[in-house]
This record gives sequence, structure tokens and C-alpha cells, in this order.
Amino acid sequence: MEFKNYTYLILLIASISVPLALSFDKKVQYYKNLKYILPAILLAASVFLVWDVNFTEAKIWGFHPEYNLGIHYFGLPIEEWLFFLVIPYACVFIYEVLKVYLAKFEFANHFIIFSLFLMVGFALISYFFRQQIYTFFTFLLSAIYLGYTIFRNQFKQHITKFYFAYFVSLIPFIIVNGILTSLPVVEYNSLHIMNIRVISIPVEDFSYFFLMLLMVTTIYEFLKERRYY
Repeated sequence: MEFKNYTYLILLIASISVPLALSFDKKVQYYKNLKYILPAILLAASVFLVWDVNFTEAKIWGFHPEYNLGIHYFGLPIEEWLFFLVIPYACVFIYEVLKVYLAKFEFANHFIIFSLFLMVGFALISYFFRQQIYTFFTFLLSAIYLGYTIFRNQFKQHITKFYFAYFVSLIPFIIVNGILTSLPVVEYNSLHIMNIRVISIPVEDFSYFFLMLLMVTTIYEFLKERRYY
């Protein structure tokens, strides 16, 4: 096994190292919410892993064998399974940090309006690119879940910090995903995407990331507010 076989794993370790190290920060106290964070991550991961397995089988995307350990479950490298634990953990950490340090900044009504336009935009993209399977599904599901979140109106008090977290998370996302797609660790079938890229990242990945973070965050806040356990 060569060093480059550890590429994906190294990126995941780098992604979670800072959030993990700062989980016990006295001001944020991220560790106290792990009983809500971990179930939220696992519930969202179950959705995305089913999606991932099916798209990998359909050859909509794939994983270059030179950049992972070669351990696979249901056609996915072990690193891909870890991705859906590591990245949401890191992003919800950013979300919690911003809730503490930017507590006074609230633009809920503005972001609700922005969300409505975004939802319509997602829906239109999914319609006009319905022949491209990844494009269609990621934008359609983003539109549906965002619409559900807005109209249910239980997330309004958190929506400002969610968008702040998403925008801040785009910085490490572009770095990590830029490496994943440029080597490429992850390869995409050009027939099923718009073939519009930011650096080397398909634009669909930004919607995919948005949906993943929104799903994890809404489930997390739901569990935390209900306090079932």
C-alpha cells in the first residue's frame, strides 16, 4: 500500500481534528450536546449513505482506488462511510461556535426570504436539468427539504446561524472537496452533472453539502428542543 492510499483518510482526520480538540472548550461546551448531535448525524447519514450506495452502483460517481484504503462496504470505501460522520460533526461544531460568538446577529426574516428564492432556484434547476440524475436529485431534494423547513416554521430562530455556518463551512469544504475532486479521489460521470465546476468541484456538490448540513442541523435542533432523553 502506498502513501497516496491514505489520502482520503488524511483529509478526514484533518477535517475533524480541530473540532474534536475544541469540543471541550468552556464557552462553547460542544461535548454537552453530543447526545443530540450524534443521533442527528446518524439519522442524516442513513439517508445519504443509501443515496451514495445507489449512485455508486449506477456509476453516477465512483472512487479512485489509488486514494483510499481499499476496504469497501456495499460498494463504498470505508472513508466514504466516515465522511458522513466526520464532516457533519465538524460543520455542526462551526454552527455551535457561531451561535455563541455571533449571538447578537439575527436576520431571520431576511434569510427566510432568501430561502424562498433559493428553494425556487433549486426547483427550477432540478426541472431544467432533469436528464442529469445527480443534478436533478440533489437540487430537487434540497428544494423539498428547504421548503419543508421554512413552512414548518420551527427552525426560524436558528436559520441565521445555519446560513452563517454554511457560508463559513464553505471555506474548508472547498479546500477538502477541491482536493477530493482534483486528484480525483471522487470521480463523476459527466453525463449526470451540469459540468459546471468551481475549481474542480461540480456545482451540484454545493447543493448536496447544503442539504446535508440543513438536515443534520434541523434534526439536531429538534432533538435538543424536545429533550426526549
